[in-house]
Amino acid sequence: MAIEKELRLKENIKHRDVNWLSFNERVLQEAEDQSTPLYERLKFLAIFSSNLDEHFRVRVSQLRQIKRIDKSLRKRLAFRPKKEVKEILKGVKSHQERFGTVFFDEIIPQLKEHNIHLIHSGEFSEPQCKEASDYFATKIVPELNPKIVDFKTDKDVFLQNNTIYFVVAFENEKQCGLLNIPVEACGRFYTFKNKDSKDYFITFIDDIVRSKVSQIFPNKTVKGIYEVKMSRDAELYLDDEYEGILAEKIYNSLEQRTEGQPTRLLYDAKMPKELRKAIRKYLGLGKIDMMPGGTYHNFSDFFGFPDPTDNTDLHYKPLQPLKHKYLEPSTDYFKTIKEKDQLLHFPFMSFSYVERFIEQAAEDENVTAIKISLYRVADESRLTTALLKALDNGKAVTVFIEAKARFDEKNNIVWGRKFEDKGAKVIYSYPRIKVHSKILMVERLENGKNKRYAYIGTGNFNSKTSKIYCDHAIFTAHKKITKELSRVFDVLEGDLIIPRNKHLLISPFTTRRVFEKLIRQEMDLAQEGKPASITAKMNSLEDPAMIDLLYKASDAGVIIRLLVRGFSCLIPGKKGLSENIYMTSIIDRFLEHGRIYKFGNNGEELLYFGSADWMTRNLDRRIEVLTPLYDEDLAQELNDILNIQLSDNVKARIQDAQESNTFVKPKVGESLVRSQYAIYNYLKEKHSND
Repeated sequence: MAIEKELRLKENIKHRDVNWLSFNERVLQEAEDQSTPLYERLKFLAIFSSNLDEHFRVRVSQLRQIKRIDKSLRKRLAFRPKKEVKEILKGVKSHQERFGTVFFDEIIPQLKEHNIHLIHSGEFSEPQCKEASDYFATKIVPELNPKIVDFKTDKDVFLQNNTIYFVVAFENEKQCGLLNIPVEACGRFYTFKNKDSKDYFITFIDDIVRSKVSQIFPNKTVKGIYEVKMSRDAELYLDDEYEGILAEKIYNSLEQRTEGQPTRLLYDAKMPKELRKAIRKYLGLGKIDMMPGGTYHNFSDFFGFPDPTDNTDLHYKPLQPLKHKYLEPSTDYFKTIKEKDQLLHFPFMSFSYVERFIEQAAEDENVTAIKISLYRVADESRLTTALLKALDNGKAVTVFIEAKARFDEKNNIVWGRKFEDKGAKVIYSYPRIKVHSKILMVERLENGKNKRYAYIGTGNFNSKTSKIYCDHAIFTAHKKITKELSRVFDVLEGDLIIPRNKHLLISPFTTRRVFEKLIRQEMDLAQEGKPASITAKMNSLEDPAMIDLLYKASDAGVIIRLLVRGFSCLIPGKKGLSENIYMTSIIDRFLEHGRIYKFGNNGEELLYFGSADWMTRNLDRRIEVLTPLYDEDLAQELNDILNIQLSDNVKARIQDAQESNTFVKPKVGESLVRSQYAIYNYLKEKHSND
């Protein structure tokens, strides 16, 4: 019966990995947008490419793992990984065609209009040939590892994950050449010296290598040169037993990232069919693993595409970080926070306020303890330096390190060891649960009593990402909030199994239950004929039970407004199912990352924000913290920001059953609202000292 119910629900739930393509298409739309500055369009192409690589390394590889499940059980659960992979590949192919059009037909010509020429080896002038030859001999040759592969006898060739190679076709079709492109050592692009010319010439190092292939394989007749790139499974399939230190297991298992099973071989579409077939068989790949592409791969390298002109018109104009009205002039954060809760909004405000708070705590003689959860630890920063300083000053520092933060495991564990060496109490991940909450607590002796100060946010403690992620955070000394947050840290330290809480929402203990209760409360109000509404902003919406409840709430007459940046498994606006659900998504200059939830509550709105999306993992398998806002002024501020985002009619796309990604159009007489800039101006006025 449970399986039948799940099957019925599946009919009205989109597959997350297929719908994710709709999100990446929105990134591609930004690259296609002529109003986006030229170098920012290049960055959106880089983001699109980077997203796609990770999708294949993580999600597509997971679909392949499902194929190992017993076929009869897969059938009963409606798991169809092969069908879904085919659907993904079909969508990717369509997107890559648009990608090529944007890059070759629009961006390359527009670069030329600004005297920036991306040229290939056949276009090198004689002086450029000489310069490229010198660079090749001195910088590139030492990093090359050429091989001649015999398809029948050689079995030891391994293509590293995400590394670019040339497959070189010889006259002898039983062999091919394999040549790495040393991007990590040499960079992806080479800028030719500019000798008093207004024109700048840039080339891929691939093309410099391409021009020298006949020298690298001197005794072979070269018939063709084709670029390939392998994507491999990025998951770390670790046993979840409790013995041993999980951090050590992860650290020692990171090499699996390069040795994981193949999930995609991207190849130059011009590669001859017979060579393609030989490569596929040699590497043990299926036809579904092969993905045709262009002449060049790894467009994520365009994050570092050089701008020799320093033309500011080709980039977004800098937004000067806003000065917080109360924290900026404060010389005593403890006094300022004790007087009133303080709300921060990144990237419109500087992360330095968080760093200054920890620096002050590290030096304050009355501070006894600092506790913090770190999900993605930045490289050496003011924050990590301040924590080390606190240890030098004899503070009790407790750091929870999430060892399973994908792609940041090694850096997280390295920093955990540094803190341990200094005397911190460092706690690593639990085998079956992640700690995703963004929380900090400082304990201070005041008048002989222990006073707590807390920070709860939606984004990581990372100054670099705070400049590109839209996040919210609060400093508070509210007794009930800080008391409950201390219990969360007690759970992390193993001193408490289940935290008692009435104010904070804490996963996996109360978040789901409270959200379900609040949704049902709105359903009851609607059925009584009273106004009922739910507004939710998040990164992703996936949890089947929450989606099913939202469908029921829509049917009951609750007005539901969703703002989901990434993928969503919910089908909005479907007759007889979700007619009262309207969903949009914003992709713009900064990455929308905040999670905000608002419930009508019979006219007394309830507002929460924190680290959890409505995904099963965030509700049931992660330590997450969301907080209410009890300060009326701050609740109004966050509510105003949310409403600005809901009214975006420049960068918002409508999410519908057809996944059309249609831009929201302003109504007649309606002003244009580009929410990220509108929020900046709103906060600028609110925090003005005039």
